[in-house]
Amino acid sequence: MDKLTNNRLSEQLQARFAERIKNTSEPYGLYTIEVTKEDILEVLEYLKTDPQLQFNYLTDITAVHYPEQALSIAVVYHLHSLVNNLRIRIKVYIDGNYPAIPTATVLWNGANWMERETYDFFGVQFIGHPDLRRILNVDDMEAFPMRKEFPLEDPNRVDKKDYFFGR
Repeated sequence: MDKLTNNRLSEQLQARFAERIKNTSEPYGLYTIEVTKEDILEVLEYLKTDPQLQFNYLTDITAVHYPEQALSIAVVYHLHSLVNNLRIRIKVYIDGNYPAIPTATVLWNGANWMERETYDFFGVQFIGHPDLRRILNVDDMEAFPMRKEFPLEDPNRVDKKDYFFGR
């Protein structure tokens, strides 16, 4: 079997998913694809279980907030094939007003805390998650602090007033 490269991975994914794979790129050598939330579980399962690919290690799940876009939340998955020493990034853009996507805990138990953290900071609802609740912030927090509409500082703080610094 030939060594798995980004080009071979791209060919295999295009052959399997054709037009469902969008916006492929390779920033800094990291093969990156975009899929829809309807296709994400099928793509993840294929990458994990295909005997040639073996992307069996889920490195990270996170999100990015793009408030200027219609689909303003990007859920980002990073997978690593330890056998082939190759990585892939998968992006899924979803509606920021109701950010919901199927859970990856059905494929990786390790997705549990990653999805809880993404929920905690971005408000992404992982449908089917066994215990989706805040993991790092206080339970009664109403905002999602990594979204861009969240203020960087509390406007009521007094320790940052100019008169404390002789200004």
